[in-house]
Amino acid sequence: MNAQVKSTAPALLGIVLISVLLRLGAAVYLGSDVLPLPGIHDQISYHTLATRLLGGHGFTFAEAWWPVTPAGEPTAHWSYLYTGFLYVLYSITGVAPLIARIVQVLAIGILMPVLVYRIASRVFNNLVALVAALWVAVYGYFIYYSAALMTESFYIVGILWVLDNALLLIDRERENKWQHWLMFGVSLGITALLRQVFLLFAPFLFAWILLTVYLQRGDQSLISAMRKPFMGLFASGLIMLAFIIPVTIFNYGQFDHLVLLNTNSGYALFWGNHPVHEYRFVPIFTDDMPTYQELIPQELLHLNEAQLDSALREVGSGFITDNPGRYLMLCLTRIPAYFQFWYSPQSSLISNIVRMASLGIALPFMLLGLFMWGRGKARQKVDRWQASLLVLFAFIYTLAHIMTWALVRYRLPVDAVLLPFAAFAIVSLLTPMIEKSRWAGLKQI
Repeated sequence: MNAQVKSTAPALLGIVLISVLLRLGAAVYLGSDVLPLPGIHDQISYHTLATRLLGGHGFTFAEAWWPVTPAGEPTAHWSYLYTGFLYVLYSITGVAPLIARIVQVLAIGILMPVLVYRIASRVFNNLVALVAALWVAVYGYFIYYSAALMTESFYIVGILWVLDNALLLIDRERENKWQHWLMFGVSLGITALLRQVFLLFAPFLFAWILLTVYLQRGDQSLISAMRKPFMGLFASGLIMLAFIIPVTIFNYGQFDHLVLLNTNSGYALFWGNHPVHEYRFVPIFTDDMPTYQELIPQELLHLNEAQLDSALREVGSGFITDNPGRYLMLCLTRIPAYFQFWYSPQSSLISNIVRMASLGIALPFMLLGLFMWGRGKARQKVDRWQASLLVLFAFIYTLAHIMTWALVRYRLPVDAVLLPFAAFAIVSLLTPMIEKSRWAGLKQI
């Protein structure tokens, strides 16, 4: 551990303590009742599914369930990995949601700020990393979702873990051993099991790593420069597949239909582009609109969950090809739904406060940090190419949701990845004062 890392360790420890305490407060506030609270309605499904598993009923619900899964029929709409996490905890402690929340927030409260610190210290410097970690620790959305019994927080941690591993792999000052590539594959597999949409980013991530290594070793022949990273990525890909394939096989046994991980992409494409939206996307259907279930064609309702997912994907694709102009307008109107940070009369007071105090404060600094990174004129040292990985993720992930379905909570991984840029902007603006303070030694010039 070098002197600079040692000097930041007490501050990082304090940030982690703040992070854990705030999240414990959220866990206690949500308590043992699993309720349909704003943005975290899915926790009811995960809790219910875990208790069904505990009762020996498999991945089924006792009554008709979202989206249109009949009672007693198998479902793959929900993350098997997270359901398994709750099942294991409930097996040990009994059905105790509060204990599950506490275990979860302890893990999230430690991992999220530490991973953000690691990423930001590689891309920027230790002081920026501390500011980014503190911002993550007190970010309202992250505190709220860390105590919800759903995939959100672990999924964000998984994404940060993947990006941290990727930055480690292209670090020229370190020797990339096989265990680094293996850990990269494990992080990819676990993150995909939490939410399959992450797989859309994986090809771009692999391409970025190969391009980075090639640029770093431009003095070598192409074959010589690419041999090790290509083999490493091949091994990482195989490990990722080792996590995915057993689930795919299990799904085929359940539905007699090919489902890679989960049955939700077809439903999202269908509902997100249905003509009921007309030319303006509605994130959550209002009372004067049909229900989501009423929009599904009656002739498809005899299909099982997996078959219906495929059929709806085909119908949803038809909505796009039949009227590409309307689809373009839907994509454009999904942008404000995705980035909403302003007051909404449809939201509760606490929801509005959390929204405006989270992205409402952070967004201007994120944009400023991105601008400074793009211009390359900031006074703090920044590895502009390493930072491009964070920008690439934010762009691809945002584009994927703007093209399909956009909700504020779907944007939270992007918030976590862009907060280091916000911290970079803050530190850059305060540099004159920092240079005169005792924190000046944290800069990596």
